[in-house]
Amino acid sequence: MRLTLGLLLIVLLCGCAKNDWRTASRESAGIASDPAKHAESIIEVYAADAYSWRGWFAVHCWIAVKPENAEQYTVYEVVGWRVKRGLPALYSYQTATPDRYWYGAKPEKLLSIVGEKASELLPKVEAAIARYPWADEYTLFPGPNSNTFPAWIGKQVPELGLKLPFRAIGSGYAD
Repeated sequence: MRLTLGLLLIVLLCGCAKNDWRTASRESAGIASDPAKHAESIIEVYAADAYSWRGWFAVHCWIAVKPENAEQYTVYEVVGWRVKRGLPALYSYQTATPDRYWYGAKPEKLLSIVGEKASELLPKVEAAIARYPWADEYTLFPGPNSNTFPAWIGKQVPELGLKLPFRAIGSGYAD
């Protein structure tokens, strides 16, 4: 019986991902405002189940910002594999679809601020991102990790009113 339970656990942990990470969906979830149709400033925070078995326990969070009249969002996120390659954990990229699936997991929009308030907060958010103290570090637990980053930004810019989910493991590292 003990061997059977152990084998079942191994199968579940190793085989829970439906796809290889290289082929997992990264398509838009269709929950972000289209920058071609919305000229106003936007600040959004997303979370999706972490890849593979980690998604049973944790989410991966990221921040997307779009200044007024911008044609694309700038997405900021922290990713551990970058550190293993000698790169900063924190990186950014431009996209019209900041709501992409996180390696097969559909994201949830945790925060959306649009218009004048977003325009007022955007410089504060970008300044906080530039000051993020763990940009070159990543530790799965207890942090700093992908959830430490938005938690820290939320503490630097409390006007965001950002509340991360319980499964944002590492968000307490920013305390």
